[in-house]
Amino acid sequence: MSSPPRLSRTLLFLAAPVLLVVGLWIRLAIAESPVFLAAQEKAAGEKRVPIVDVLRGNRREVLVTIGARMAENVSYYVLTAFILVYVTTGLHLPKSVGLTAVLIGSAVHFVTIPMWGALSDRVGRRPVYLFGALGMAVWSFAFFALLNTKSSPVIVLAATIGLVLHGAMYGPQAAFFAEQFPTRVRYTGLSVGGQLSSIAAGAVAPLVAVALFQSWHSTVPVSLYVVAMCVLTVLALSFARETRGSSLRVETPEERSVDVLA
Repeated sequence: MSSPPRLSRTLLFLAAPVLLVVGLWIRLAIAESPVFLAAQEKAAGEKRVPIVDVLRGNRREVLVTIGARMAENVSYYVLTAFILVYVTTGLHLPKSVGLTAVLIGSAVHFVTIPMWGALSDRVGRRPVYLFGALGMAVWSFAFFALLNTKSSPVIVLAATIGLVLHGAMYGPQAAFFAEQFPTRVRYTGLSVGGQLSSIAAGAVAPLVAVALFQSWHSTVPVSLYVVAMCVLTVLALSFARETRGSSLRVETPEERSVDVLA
């Protein structure tokens, strides 16, 4: 009989072709939005380079996107990748304990992400995102305290609550970031901000966390690393516009701000 981690990997492998087909269908069957088509028609014949327009006129939005993703990216990899290192090398528990915690936490995460997104439609993008960032800053210490109990159910609880807090940032993220940019450069702005933040935060987060743990033989520096990223995210959010209810048809920041207040 297969162990739970091996069974999970097998199920994920078998699901990959199904997800590929669904993704291809979505890409081919769903038309572009009317807002994008109108902007595309308006820009027809203009010789413009979107990335130049973004860097020239939307630097603040790019920086907001990068900063807002720092806590979301780093905390995710600490919760789902570094936990495996700490459980095995720090606590000397079987790797399956960490994998089970991540699997159960991810299942809850999957359900709560759209709930956080729906909440941001009601109360605003920034408040929900801010709750996630501040909650993660606090949880970065409680997370390891719970792991140190070496109790499997408590470890599952630690990972699950952490991922639920992460979902508060990830749930509103797509709409929040998209609404920061005007239609003509929205895709480029999201790509630049999103990919740069992935390089600066997500790509190095597991390496930084492991290096800190190995250097100090303590999880406190890892928690402080997460807190520092949360501070950057809160700072970025202070410069972001609240975009709930704003129209994607308007093109300038001033118009979008008026539209929100209307």
